[in-house]
Amino acid sequence: MAEAPYALIRFQEPGGGKARAGLLVDDRVLPLDEDINSLIEHWDTTEGQLDSLAASAGEDTGLAIADVEVLAPVEPAQILQTGANYRKHVIDLAVAHREPGEDAEEVRTKTAAMMDKRAGQGTPYFFIGLPTAVASATDDLTLPAYSKSHDWELELAAVIGKTAFRVTPEEALEHVFGYTMVNDITTREYVFRKDMPAIGSDWYRAKNAPGFLPTGPLLVPAKFFGDPQDVQVTLKLNGKAMQDESTQDMIFGVAKLVSEASQIMPLRPGDLVLTGSPAGNGQHWGRLLQDGDVMEGTITGLGTQFIHCKDETPTESSKP
Repeated sequence: MAEAPYALIRFQEPGGGKARAGLLVDDRVLPLDEDINSLIEHWDTTEGQLDSLAASAGEDTGLAIADVEVLAPVEPAQILQTGANYRKHVIDLAVAHREPGEDAEEVRTKTAAMMDKRAGQGTPYFFIGLPTAVASATDDLTLPAYSKSHDWELELAAVIGKTAFRVTPEEALEHVFGYTMVNDITTREYVFRKDMPAIGSDWYRAKNAPGFLPTGPLLVPAKFFGDPQDVQVTLKLNGKAMQDESTQDMIFGVAKLVSEASQIMPLRPGDLVLTGSPAGNGQHWGRLLQDGDVMEGTITGLGTQFIHCKDETPTESSKP
């Protein structure tokens, strides 16, 4: 993938002040007057203006990227998250959770066949995330004191560009503005309710603590991004690669995900559709997040996240 001529970011200048949208050209930030969702919603008119602005940018134009605080590049009103959407990831989970006495290879073969059938005949599994969990690509991640089972899940996220409601897979990518990167942090012990097992998963408690959606740093327009089904998702923990998988391993691609999500609810400009996490999360390795850990996340063409983890000081108010 060739480097994009520009990307969109959100930033603050030194001393704080209002968050602004900006055009990132090389290492220069060109401040923009509109907020990020307005730029996305009115892309038909702003695209040409931003193309021209980027083309005319020089070495001294705007602000140096090193002199601003880069924020999450999006302000979504709605966030849809996708579960169990990478074939190898689901197979690994099935093997890890097999019943005592079950043969690992038999479980692997059986689950692979099920996933292949699901890809052809099934539908994605969605749940809803909260915008208050969104953080920047460099914010420290405070690990809530109520658990020691916090985990990483680096994901490609599609950013909706124009309202999508009951669109077909063939139409879906026309409604995608661009792409960003999200690390979907999960508290493993809260995924399933032990007190109400019949109800199933509790994604609210497992995934929505402050900072549990580190996002960005870049929002790259779709026209520069290329094929979303052919990029590499890599997460390193303290320098060691834990996730390193191509989006080719998705069970349902971006077009199918956006289409299926739009069958129930209208997707609005600026909304996020997360596409699931590949194999290699902490649960797989038997190594969950700890105080002092550093996560380095990259997805082809979307920059790099550096997230430092720190334990929360426990208090009575920190209990969920």
